[in-house]
Amino acid sequence: MRTILLLALVLFGASGYAQTTINGNVVDQNGEPIPGANIVIVGKAIGTTTDFDGNFILQTSEEPPFQLSITSIGYTDGLENITSNNQTLRVVLSEAQTFLDEVVISASRTPERIFESPVTVERMGIETIKNTASADFYSGLENLKGVDVNTNSLTFKSVNTRGFATFANTRFMQLVDGMDNSTPALNFPIGNLVGMIETDVLSVELLPGAASALYGANAFNGILFMRSKSPFDYQGISVSVKQGVTSQEAAGTNSYTDVGVRAAHKFSDKFAIKWNFGYLDGTDWAATSTVDKFVPGRTRDALNYDGINVYGDEVSTDIKDVAVTLEGLGILPNGANALVPSVEVSRTGYNESDLTNYTARSIKSDWGLYYRPIEGNNLELSYVGKIGTGNTIYQGTNRYNIANFFQEQHKLELRNDNFFLRGYLVSDKAGDSYDMVFTGININRSWKDDNTWFGEYTGTFVQATLAGATEEQAHAAARAQAESGRYLPGTPEFQAAFDRVIRNPDLSRGSQFRDASKYYHSDANYNFGHLWDWAEVQIGGSYRQYSLNSFGTIYTDADGPIDYSEFGLYTQVQKKIEMANEKSLKLTASVRYDKNEFFDGFFSPRFSAGYSLNRDHNIRASIQTGFRNPTTQDLFIGLDAGRAILVGAAPDNLDRYQRTFEVSGGGQLLGQPSSIVQTGRAAYENSYSAESVIRLSETGNPAVLEIANPDVVQPEQVTSVEIGYRGKVKKLVIDFSAYYNSYSNFLAPENVIAPYYGTVGDGALSVAAISNGDFQTYQAYTNSDVDINSYGASLGLTAKVLGDFDLSGSYTYAKLDFDRVANPDFQVGFNTPEHQFKASFGNAELFKNFGFNVNYRFSDDYYWEATFGNGVVPEFHVVDAQINYTVPSIKSTFKIGGNNLLGDEYFTAFGTGFIGSMYYLSWTINN
Repeated sequence: MRTILLLALVLFGASGYAQTTINGNVVDQNGEPIPGANIVIVGKAIGTTTDFDGNFILQTSEEPPFQLSITSIGYTDGLENITSNNQTLRVVLSEAQTFLDEVVISASRTPERIFESPVTVERMGIETIKNTASADFYSGLENLKGVDVNTNSLTFKSVNTRGFATFANTRFMQLVDGMDNSTPALNFPIGNLVGMIETDVLSVELLPGAASALYGANAFNGILFMRSKSPFDYQGISVSVKQGVTSQEAAGTNSYTDVGVRAAHKFSDKFAIKWNFGYLDGTDWAATSTVDKFVPGRTRDALNYDGINVYGDEVSTDIKDVAVTLEGLGILPNGANALVPSVEVSRTGYNESDLTNYTARSIKSDWGLYYRPIEGNNLELSYVGKIGTGNTIYQGTNRYNIANFFQEQHKLELRNDNFFLRGYLVSDKAGDSYDMVFTGININRSWKDDNTWFGEYTGTFVQATLAGATEEQAHAAARAQAESGRYLPGTPEFQAAFDRVIRNPDLSRGSQFRDASKYYHSDANYNFGHLWDWAEVQIGGSYRQYSLNSFGTIYTDADGPIDYSEFGLYTQVQKKIEMANEKSLKLTASVRYDKNEFFDGFFSPRFSAGYSLNRDHNIRASIQTGFRNPTTQDLFIGLDAGRAILVGAAPDNLDRYQRTFEVSGGGQLLGQPSSIVQTGRAAYENSYSAESVIRLSETGNPAVLEIANPDVVQPEQVTSVEIGYRGKVKKLVIDFSAYYNSYSNFLAPENVIAPYYGTVGDGALSVAAISNGDFQTYQAYTNSDVDINSYGASLGLTAKVLGDFDLSGSYTYAKLDFDRVANPDFQVGFNTPEHQFKASFGNAELFKNFGFNVNYRFSDDYYWEATFGNGVVPEFHVVDAQINYTVPSIKSTFKIGGNNLLGDEYFTAFGTGFIGSMYYLSWTINN
């Protein structure tokens, strides 16, 4: 109790009483109020912000005379002299020339104009977010130059830049107020499902390309920074209510609701608090494709049909082998197998729509306590807590229904303008999540196990053939018999089986995946720029401790959590050399050392130079290296995904995964036991390549077999060279960049075949094992020595036209440099269109208090490669638009908008639902 009282005295009792009151109003050159402008006493960490009408009241213990700095993004800075108490001000800020004058922090970990940034930076500020035509700020990222947003679900979108996109995007980092937003279990961000509330967003910055030199391993393809509003600067209660509908041919028209609330209060210049709450509810984009995953022209009548969004039909076998087994058991007469063709037959699956209700929901809240102990100094101690839960669809190796997923974050941070020291915890729980593929498989098995189903099928086929049926008729009769007793969707039997399966984490009978993983992270940075003038020097570092705990449903952690750690140290030196005639040269050099306990340490250097010809023209060039450590899944996964068993490559993981397999009758005739125990080590030390086994089945020639035995995984590296230009020619703003990336130790999963007996390459026993079907398919995690490079360029143009209209456009080119002819079996997964074009046209003040914006996006077609499946993503054209009207008297903005107004449904990845249209009306108060 004494400690609590002491803390209360520190927080509340030491603040003193305000002695000086300043009133004012901030407007633009047209006399329109500027809400959210920052009013700060020069040289002090004391200030406030303007309200919706541009008004402010500043109370402080500082005595006149002093100066006030008035700033707002998109406007020139103002400076006012305060000479007396109760002074009243009217401040007029002129609109800034261009976005080049906006300030970013992410590129160098220090404030600088976008114009002078050493690397490419994309930015969204408060005004951009307000005027976006997208349904929310996170979706609005897809309108930024060079940015790809792949839609997994209504509530899960994956952001990427410069190629190699996946939904499990471990190449791209996402930070919210300095905290990594990736989930501990999956090791990648799940969009904004449990992220920020739109009314609390101050700015969004995005760095395309490698940023490992400052930000570490996962900043490989880029990094997204989301910064929230400080309760010292932005106070009061803000509310956003959005109501609308989504429209999709497969799912119909469904309601969409998105509500956000922000409350912040500054008790004094020393103590402030804030709280946010968000709620989103809708219906997801239904995935209903019945196209065969491997042979697009094949229909559900095919014997070995495997539909893209049909689950349970992944289970298949060669009925010739079944006939031989039944003969051996005396169930079929001798010689009956001669009547049975050697063909693969799959079980009948269930549509994805039978296995999920497509609920899309997000509920999240965060809170913060902020304390500035020294009056007039911006030293700040803060605690921030975040919790979120939600429902979404995630597509990885299979399709997963993420139900009641829960994630929490807790952060303590001490910072001022020159340093920060923070530590945070991120933990998650899988809730009621389940694998929809295994749900279909195990509902089938709950009414008839695989041996019985294929036995009935084969036996009936033999009987029908003996009765004079054609092969087609015999197959039809066989499937009809095997399907007898099948649980049909909508029946009580189906529902009971469904409920049992999704609550069982044993994938031989169920589909639930459990998780309670977490990681602890700390990082620090100090900027010595205030201590000397010759250069700005920064040093920093980070440490992370993982604790994986999936209870054996994802990782090989059935016997307890898996713990491991990594750390990094970095430094940066930046020097600006002023020259004559407004010319300047900014040089930046940085290097980072990272060490994961499983791998050797790695240095990531970066060097950049920016030459400003004058205030309107800047040329930049940089060369940097990046790396990414193998993910938690690359290291420790141990998951039977149906078509293959996924086994991570950590040194102690190879023997931790083990499973008992039954040996065929043919194998037992060779002297093998009836069952064997095989560990994950077989995938890495006794395996053939999967493609060569396929060629063996096609040719019958053992000479085509190729030994795989992939090396265990190591970190992947990239060397990136970039050049760029930013400039202004009259009213036209130009932003151009081009890059070339060269990869080494490219991380790539490899499918291999491990025989139950024999040694690969023996030309005898291992070949017999393959012929007898005594083998297991594994997905191993390894690196490729294949030459992989990529290059591209982006051009952005922005201008004021027809008076005060904003017109912008961008073109992005991305190309993979990879020899597919020489490496036909290598799955590179570039997953990025070669050509993209984006355009925007609008006016924030078409007439008094009325604005509008229209966005257009074009994407070229591209080939999607991932573990769930491969296929072409067709080109698409999308138009979004919004109109907004502000009512100052009630501090409100109303917006009507629509996404995909053309109504042409499209998708951004193989296997996902088609993206339909969305229409909404929003009401935002006091933001």
